[in-house]
Amino acid sequence: MSRSSSLRYYGATRLLLAPLMLWLISTLVFLLLRATPGDPVDALLGPRAPQAAKDALRSQLGLDKSLFWQYLDYLGSLLRFDLGTSLISKETSVWEIIQKFFPATVELAVYSMAIALLVGITIGILTASRPNTPLDASGRLFGILTYSVPMFWFGMLLQLVFSVQLGWFPLGTRFPITVPVPVEVTGLYTVDSLLSGNLAQFFTALYYLALPCLTLGVLISGIFERIVRVNLKQTLKADYVEAARARGIPESRILISHALKNALIPVVTILGLTFAALLGGAILTEVTFSWPGLANRLYRAIAQRDYPTVQGVVVFFAGIVAIASILIDILNAYIDPRIRY
Repeated sequence: MSRSSSLRYYGATRLLLAPLMLWLISTLVFLLLRATPGDPVDALLGPRAPQAAKDALRSQLGLDKSLFWQYLDYLGSLLRFDLGTSLISKETSVWEIIQKFFPATVELAVYSMAIALLVGITIGILTASRPNTPLDASGRLFGILTYSVPMFWFGMLLQLVFSVQLGWFPLGTRFPITVPVPVEVTGLYTVDSLLSGNLAQFFTALYYLALPCLTLGVLISGIFERIVRVNLKQTLKADYVEAARARGIPESRILISHALKNALIPVVTILGLTFAALLGGAILTEVTFSWPGLANRLYRAIAQRDYPTVQGVVVFFAGIVAIASILIDILNAYIDPRIRY
């Protein structure tokens, strides 16, 4: 089998598996929502509402049907790319909710990932190039701490120190209410402000992003630090690196031009999957900082038993993870032909 045909076969296999994964996730979410305590009708009308009003609303929402028929209606809507209408925000479709809140989550994820890569790769390179030193031990400790520290606790600690005590950063908003928001083009305030040529709005948006992105970025950076440190240590012991040292090539050039390129290959896999997880898993950061993103909106929907919103947002996030997984698998198969055989 030729290289191009094997790559196409590998990519087609991954594409065929994606719908199965989405079906399993959507089914699991559907069943879990209906197994949890609480009734969306009580959440909408209150527990003391007349039973006739409850029955009428339950019939209107289709909750009076059997679980099997509810599931069939749900799958049919998904096949039509209809995520439904929010129970709480009446006459607002789930797609409209995603369109409104998702840009804030994307912006948070992008800048958090930038911080994570900068911090993680830098510390990984520094510690790997100085093995068995206090700096190397500090890098290992950094990786352990960032992996084990709860995100919500770290976020609250940073808010307490830098917002409450020092007053350096704002709390609980994406942009000051006294300043007009950038003219919406993409929904990303930093991008929209640059497109409109307003640098004041750009730096204001960065200022409000700083603390939540620092929280998320620093804790995620430990993933990249460990991968870079371990792989770079192994690469620096390879035969071709020893041969480069024997030819008198400076150590800094060996590190950057030879060893680092190979050590960063596993980062590609982690980068894509981590970014996809950031989009769907930033809920703790968004709730802690009251960030008006889609993950925070999902949290509110769960608390309010808003079935269509929870199901739709989770399936949307699952689709992002599935697409990212496929792209990363194909990219890795292209870089390393051994994967697709």
